[in-house]
Amino acid sequence: MRAATLVAPGHIVVEHFPRPVPQAGEVLVQMEHASICGSDVHVVFDGFHRPEMMGRPGYPGHEGVGVVVESVDPGVAPGTRVLTVPPGAQGQCFAEFQVVPSRYLVPLRADSDPRRMLMAQQVGTTLFAMRRIGWPEGEVAVVIGAGSAGGYFVQHLRRLGYRSIVVSDRNARRLETAARLGATHTVLVPRESLEQTVHDVTGGEGADLVIEAAGYDDCRNAAIELVRWQGTVCFFGYPERAGLAPYPSFLAFRRCVTIAWINGAQSEPGLLSFHEAVQLIDDRMIEVDHCLERMLPLEQAARALALARHAGDGAAKVGIDIAS
Repeated sequence: MRAATLVAPGHIVVEHFPRPVPQAGEVLVQMEHASICGSDVHVVFDGFHRPEMMGRPGYPGHEGVGVVVESVDPGVAPGTRVLTVPPGAQGQCFAEFQVVPSRYLVPLRADSDPRRMLMAQQVGTTLFAMRRIGWPEGEVAVVIGAGSAGGYFVQHLRRLGYRSIVVSDRNARRLETAARLGATHTVLVPRESLEQTVHDVTGGEGADLVIEAAGYDDCRNAAIELVRWQGTVCFFGYPERAGLAPYPSFLAFRRCVTIAWINGAQSEPGLLSFHEAVQLIDDRMIEVDHCLERMLPLEQAARALALARHAGDGAAKVGIDIAS
């Protein structure tokens, strides 16, 4: 089979590997599509890889859709189309075939569009984040980062009834998409001031909720500076570094801020948020098509990762077509 593999930090190649064999409780999935998570970019380029996974076929991809071709679990029948949601450290979906423990599968309708259903992985993680912070009601929310996750958060906040949704990013095209999805104010940083915009929108009180969806230390620091007294901050973006990072702890203390670090959607009982994401996409209650604009063939996996590293050149998401 063909598969992309991380052979050295920053170096992805596509090679031929033996087709994997599932063991008890596992299934073999013939992959159709995969998408690149921000954490994949960190693993490939920023030293967050697992040394024991180097050279493994399909690593580090963990957002995928495919069809079960062999099952060693009586509860999963061959021919079932599935969303694969293994933890990132175990993901190997940048490959024609992937072995997945059945507990990390979400069955899909036979007539579902696999490319659209691919987005249920990240929609599910954003739903998990909103559930973790209790779906807080409020008037003003800020989303830092207008990538795919940021766009999904905008849609969740709109459904919650937030009057003002302020979104910041460094890419004007991504901000245009955020505005179309429901953002009421967009801020192109660093040309425009996010702090001033939030001050103007809130009369200096700060936002009720700030969601950091970019994954940078300065963005997490800004989240604390932008939230109101007794407000909520959601840290969704992947950490920028493995070690210590600067943090305005005294300001967070003074403002009595509730802070949630989001991780572990794959461990949620029953994969509730992923199932909910599938239903929302099936019912067209959430828009995902803007995340399907940039799909590259498997042979161009290295280019796809490099593109994702540079914010997709404005595309909200970068994906890989496995079967093409």
